[in-house]
Amino acid sequence: MTREAVIVAASRTAVGRSKKGTTRNWRSDEMAAAVIREVMNQAEGLDPREIDDVIMGCAMPEGAQGLNFARTIALRAGLPVDIPGMTVNRFCSSGLQTIALAAERIIADGADCIIAGGAETMSLVPMTGFRVNPNPYMVQNAPEVYMNMGLTAEQVSQEFEVSRQAQDEFAVNSHRKAAAAYATERFKGEILPLEVEEVTAGPNGPERKTIIFDRDEHLRPDTSLEGLAKLKPVFKLGGTVTAGNSSPLSDGAAAVIVMERQRAESLGLKPLAKFVGFNVGGVRPEIMGV
Repeated sequence: MTREAVIVAASRTAVGRSKKGTTRNWRSDEMAAAVIREVMNQAEGLDPREIDDVIMGCAMPEGAQGLNFARTIALRAGLPVDIPGMTVNRFCSSGLQTIALAAERIIADGADCIIAGGAETMSLVPMTGFRVNPNPYMVQNAPEVYMNMGLTAEQVSQEFEVSRQAQDEFAVNSHRKAAAAYATERFKGEILPLEVEEVTAGPNGPERKTIIFDRDEHLRPDTSLEGLAKLKPVFKLGGTVTAGNSSPLSDGAAAVIVMERQRAESLGLKPLAKFVGFNVGGVRPEIMGV
């Protein structure tokens, strides 16, 4: 009998603006635990003891995201203590990789139900980590391995002839599409609203207030080509990548429940998506991202 892997529940937090937004002091394991509790609530009839594993992706698994991050999240979410956890790092595709790992394991009859997802705080963990310690041989012979994302984007722009105009247009369209999605409530049910306590200095001591975090903070509906054209390149003199057309620093978390189709259907859980396949490939480090 051919086994199929399907997603039966999914949830995410809003995406916070790293270091400046609502999530600047909020741990990603707290965000991840919240979305795991949400997907468990969505999967009515699923006994938590049926979960075979929790696999979470994280690009910088250190500091507040250190040790076995996924296991910490599973316990923080209130899952039974005998459910294991596995932390996965494939940088930007870490969370996506967890879904592939879960699905492939289910198809191979190694599990029936796995929680997969990812979480990241770029507010509490710096992009280069807390202690940069590159391999000396690689520094001398292949320094492009350590090239930052802004410069790799500039290299991609040059090699593949992606103009500043094209990048700015793509950015403007992204903001417009997101704004339209919010206007029509397309994200309703996808984003889990969370209460975040914010502490600020007041005249009589610390002041606390609760903020409802339910909207992606990088969205700017009034973004225009004219406005983006005024921004200077930030990574390379005479370059094309700016703060307006490049990916922002973000905080957030997401999770899904991946199940064997027949088991899901036996519980009355309707598949949201079916896993068909997954593959990866390497490219030269200096054009990372193509």
